[in-house]
Amino acid sequence: MSDTITYQYTSSSQIQSVDGGSDALFLSKYNESKPDAAPCFFWGNLKQPYLISRCLITLSNVVQSSFNMSPFQIAMLKDPIVTAGNERIRFEGFSHCAGVYARVDVLPDGHDGEFLQSGTTNVDFNPPMIAALGNVRKQESLVLSVGKKEVSISNEGKKVVERKVPLPTKWIKGLTTVQLYLADSTPAFTLNKMQTIQLFRSIPKGKIKADYFLIKRGNKWVFTPVKQRSGICIGGLHRLRLLEPLLPLAERLQVFAHPKNQSTTWQLYFGDLRFSLSLSRESWRGFSGEGAALEALVEDVPIKWIESFDHYAYANQAFNPSLLAIEENLSLQESQNLSAQLSAMGLLGYDLDDNEFFYRRLPFKLKRIMSLNPRLKNAEKLLEQGKVEIIDKTARRIEAKVAGTGVHHTVVIEGDRQRCTCTWFSKNQGERGVCKHILAVKKLVRN
Repeated sequence: MSDTITYQYTSSSQIQSVDGGSDALFLSKYNESKPDAAPCFFWGNLKQPYLISRCLITLSNVVQSSFNMSPFQIAMLKDPIVTAGNERIRFEGFSHCAGVYARVDVLPDGHDGEFLQSGTTNVDFNPPMIAALGNVRKQESLVLSVGKKEVSISNEGKKVVERKVPLPTKWIKGLTTVQLYLADSTPAFTLNKMQTIQLFRSIPKGKIKADYFLIKRGNKWVFTPVKQRSGICIGGLHRLRLLEPLLPLAERLQVFAHPKNQSTTWQLYFGDLRFSLSLSRESWRGFSGEGAALEALVEDVPIKWIESFDHYAYANQAFNPSLLAIEENLSLQESQNLSAQLSAMGLLGYDLDDNEFFYRRLPFKLKRIMSLNPRLKNAEKLLEQGKVEIIDKTARRIEAKVAGTGVHHTVVIEGDRQRCTCTWFSKNQGERGVCKHILAVKKLVRN
């Protein structure tokens, strides 16, 4: 299967001059699953135009970066995802290697506009667009329109030309793991502007291969290569340099840590604007390959439930599984299975400050999204070929034998504990999701 989804925008994204000397930003949208019912998702003024333009440029820098690929592999740039609805606008993107996730949140008081339609789309951030954002000054106003608004003359008589864009499917898979890690993360440290700048100045030069730890020494936060029990483990510390252009503009920094050191999130605050940067455990590990939600896809959830909720929900809507169960007359278990499926498909995001999930309506058909998990497909293939045999099954323990290439693997499941004799499990110990053999056994005993 191709690792990209190729499509063509119907029009170009533009920065246009409008009456009064202000500029308007029109982001071309694409939606495979639903026809466009409105000219755009959002139209209105941004109250912090200079700050948001710098945040969007930084987001674009994240999208253009890679920390484990050659220059040839990263030659093709990708475009951020934008979600508009529920009085919020969120821009998201991954580095090319999918090991860094960034998000810009424009909060309800950060804009003065109208949401004409709720939804999520991939947007065009080509070089002329980035250059135009770089020309936004502090005293200027900026009108944001997410989607096609109208045909107009662009700024200085030049249009931003759209091109054919391949969308990496690993971004969709990466959205799954990121939100699960964010949901488990807790706030660790809060730094003011000066403390943040001092901390980042201490980042060693060059590419950093060893783990570093963020600790508080007296009244000062420092990075140290010496392991500390109270410290936060950071792999690929050099990736934090992506935040450097924003540090002089931010009010404060809050650091969130995953309890099992699977990720760290660095959130900068600018009034009614936030910029978040999440790092995977190591620079060579992408969020898209972690497989944190694979087990959720083993549960049998009718596709009509997911399609129904996808039609009913609106972008950035807070997601509450218990309330959904009451409103839709579902059992609590059915609601939890549905929420797990939505998470596994990348349809839920997570807001650290609000401590809740939000809905992200991806602009692609649900069947396409559900087909992006090769480990799950390989597990189903093992079942179709009759290579899974249950050796012992009790209320507390399941033991199975799974045929491999010239070898048989043993799978043991005891409550929440599970293990397999395959190389994948021996190497990762479940940290990057379960192997295809465990998935196959779980799917078989549930049927």
